[in-house]
Amino acid sequence: MKALRNCFGGRLKWMLLALSAVGMALPAQAQDTEAVAYLPQVTADIMWLLLAGFLVFFMQAGFAMVEAGLTRSKNASNIMMKNLMDFSVGAIAFWAIGYSLMYGSDGAFIGWSKDLLFLGSANAGGDMSESASWLFQVVFAATAATIVSGAMAERTHFVAYCCYSLLISAVLYPIAGHWIWGGGWLGAMNMRDFAGSTVVHSVGAWAALAGCILIGPRKGKYGKDGKINVIPGHNMPLAALGVFILWFGWYGFNPGSTLAAVDGIAHVAVTTTLAAAGGAIAAMLTTWFMFKKPDLSMTLNGALAGLVGITAPCASVSTSSAVIIGLVAGILVVLSCLFFERVLKIDDPVGAISVHGVCGAWGTLAVGLFGQQAIDVMYWDSETCIQDGLFFGGGFHQLGIQALGVVSVFGFVAVCAFIMFSILKATVGLRVSEEDEAMGLDLSEHGAESYPDFVTSSEHK
Repeated sequence: MKALRNCFGGRLKWMLLALSAVGMALPAQAQDTEAVAYLPQVTADIMWLLLAGFLVFFMQAGFAMVEAGLTRSKNASNIMMKNLMDFSVGAIAFWAIGYSLMYGSDGAFIGWSKDLLFLGSANAGGDMSESASWLFQVVFAATAATIVSGAMAERTHFVAYCCYSLLISAVLYPIAGHWIWGGGWLGAMNMRDFAGSTVVHSVGAWAALAGCILIGPRKGKYGKDGKINVIPGHNMPLAALGVFILWFGWYGFNPGSTLAAVDGIAHVAVTTTLAAAGGAIAAMLTTWFMFKKPDLSMTLNGALAGLVGITAPCASVSTSSAVIIGLVAGILVVLSCLFFERVLKIDDPVGAISVHGVCGAWGTLAVGLFGQQAIDVMYWDSETCIQDGLFFGGGFHQLGIQALGVVSVFGFVAVCAFIMFSILKATVGLRVSEEDEAMGLDLSEHGAESYPDFVTSSEHK
């Protein structure tokens, strides 16, 4: 045993000496690599913008799952096709003309630059910043287009939907976006919509409202006596999965709108999280109080309502304000869904108009209520910071600008979308026949069923 101890002790001594030598060398090695420890800022910005764009693209899957889960199984394949094609068609349209209309110049109402048509100089791969910017913006355009899919689900001609996706991505969304983000007249007035409560969500929702009015409710939704018939979705777990995917993707949507790898990303991520949680809780409690049971579909929409509501003010409000904004959005979405369904008789199967339109307007106005200049100065360019909101001593100035933006975008989008859908209705046709609607759009529009081994005869009634 003594010999073993001597042997081990000797080896241990040499091991300690070797480790000491390595430890003495480490500071020198750290000094040698300190200069390359961080990426150049422009590279970091591009990487962050691309990562955020990838997250927002994944939201397409979330929208597809939510819409499919909240509608009937006989239309699930149609919904998958629409969510695939609104991005595919929209990406080509935004590449060809939409990006130029949105960011091409500082015109008050419409941007334009031939250098950005077909992505201009980025075609040669010479401007990586421009390519990253386009990728991030095209997934936002696709989000605006896909909102309409859910509101007009189960009765819209597929060809009409493809036409609409092309037009909103090429013209409607870029013009409204230019007003606020591209150097247009609302941006010049310092309207603030950090990540798109109005630019993205309300644009899609107000277009959906016009479409729903023109296309009418689904067959059987309202009886001859005006009674409302519930048409339940076929897969609530699928809808819940979609909401979780959307929540995850929102961490690209809101924090990505910093457009750069800066410290403020963390604050935006926190306000986004708290508002979503507040929206879900408020919607759950509201339905529990009104219906005596906590409703899952409304609670899921409550989380989305909180996310939409915080999208505009996420960079300019405190964490406490974010919770309040989310709580109000969660209550609003429940009341709004009931108002559209029961009072206006507008059939929106997934509540898209309420989630994205009403709560998008609320989020935009919330900047003028809860916005704090001190937060803007802390994280962003102080030359373009907001005026303090009404609840922080800033008066009605910023709130008035925000309200003007909400009303202006609503008027522009609703009128243009109504004209667009009217033309589609008179040409390619907007609504499928009663027979095709009863059969389901999977069979009538695509010749296939989503669940061939599980669909029952009752699905075709």
